[in-house]
Amino acid sequence: MYRKEEQPLPPPEKFELPFEGKLSPNNRWVIMAELIPWDDFEEEYAKLFSAEKGAPAKLFRMALGTLIIKEKLGTSDRETIEQIRENPYLQYFIGLNCYQQEPPLESSMLVHFRKRIDGELINKINKKIVKREIDKSDKEVKKKDCLQEKGEKIKNKGKLILDATCAPADIKYPTDLGILNQARIETERIIDNLYKPLRVKLRKKPRTSRKIARKEYLKVAKKRKVSYQERRKAIGKQLKYLKKNLGNIEDLIQAGASLENLSKRQKNCLETIKKVYEQQQSMWENKTQSVPQRIVSLTQPHIRPIVRGKAGKPIEFGAKLSVSCVDNYVFLEKISWENFNESCHLKEQVEKYKETFGYYPESVHVDKIYRTRENRNWCKERGIRISGPKLGRPPKNVSEEEKKQAHSDECFRNAIEGKFGQAKRRFSLNLVITKLPETSIISIAITFLVVNLSKLLRQFLSLFLSLFTNNRTGELIKPPFINFDYT
Repeated sequence: MYRKEEQPLPPPEKFELPFEGKLSPNNRWVIMAELIPWDDFEEEYAKLFSAEKGAPAKLFRMALGTLIIKEKLGTSDRETIEQIRENPYLQYFIGLNCYQQEPPLESSMLVHFRKRIDGELINKINKKIVKREIDKSDKEVKKKDCLQEKGEKIKNKGKLILDATCAPADIKYPTDLGILNQARIETERIIDNLYKPLRVKLRKKPRTSRKIARKEYLKVAKKRKVSYQERRKAIGKQLKYLKKNLGNIEDLIQAGASLENLSKRQKNCLETIKKVYEQQQSMWENKTQSVPQRIVSLTQPHIRPIVRGKAGKPIEFGAKLSVSCVDNYVFLEKISWENFNESCHLKEQVEKYKETFGYYPESVHVDKIYRTRENRNWCKERGIRISGPKLGRPPKNVSEEEKKQAHSDECFRNAIEGKFGQAKRRFSLNLVITKLPETSIISIAITFLVVNLSKLLRQFLSLFLSLFTNNRTGELIKPPFINFDYT
């Protein structure tokens, strides 16, 4: 059940504290709370709950605010709750009316928040925040409205940057021999659980040869350098042991054992192990190193190897992201656990830009993989300039103006690389710790939301600092990148 609080949230000056004092309106958490349109998306969040049945759920502001705090501070779920319990500004940020000594929620609730909040909802909030701030600083909003009333065609405006990256998951580096050994160990535990209720009926437990199989695995795993023949021979042995264990599981089920004796995790793991055996057996027989939808983790079977070709990390294991950047604000456009060609989504991302801002971009800045003939023709029909040299043989003579334009486009495109670095070094995009696919998507979407909020916060603090430093002289120079409409 979901209940919306009728009592409006008091301003920070009237936030009740157990000691004398008031919350400062210039605090970063108070400013960020004003930037997020909580009420606009509360109804969409309330649709997930029944209006009459169940206990009252936590409010949308508390759910989203807690996830933002966790990402902003870079803490664990438990540490996030402790920070909220100790800091009155954080309690105001998540929507409490007064300071309280007890924690407002348990750390396990963050898992439920990630399951309830959809990634599309986070992207909607992100785009609405950015669009509102861009519209405030746009001096030609009124002119644009007049052109729309007259029915005249709106000119292309703005610059759009597109690129793709990978968000690595928290898994052990996968090897064929290691995955088979882990699968064999899990099947041995499953056999032990299935045999317990059949001890009276079956006197002897099925033989698994676990000690011999472990010695065979360690014999190769402990070697510093392993030849191709040794590795292939060890993989073949582990495949035989795994096949034997899977056969024993089927025999126990026919003898009367039930899968209900297994936990939910073991049931899912058993289905994953069967697929892993089929894939590894196929690669071993055909002497190949690739197979469609290859599983690289038993605990997270949705993760796939993403070949990126980067120096030091040619292959990454996680979700592949397609991201757009407008005025140093980043948006998560597409996320997939399977590898995909990002050039196929250029048209869709440009159309989303038009849907958000009402016009096509003046130019699209992309790398080489986006510059296909189809994408170039599509952009040319809509008056959009796409960065990079033309297709075909490069001309012998290039004018100085074209060289300056190419250099300027390449320098401008580096902005999105800086955003990737910020999201991976400052926040959690470099290592996604969540295990489920839906919770991982939310964690990634929250990261880009916090990146944009951090940029808006820096702008406000820069404005406050400029007002403070120029107060004595009375000379206020308005920086071109600062929006003065926050207050």
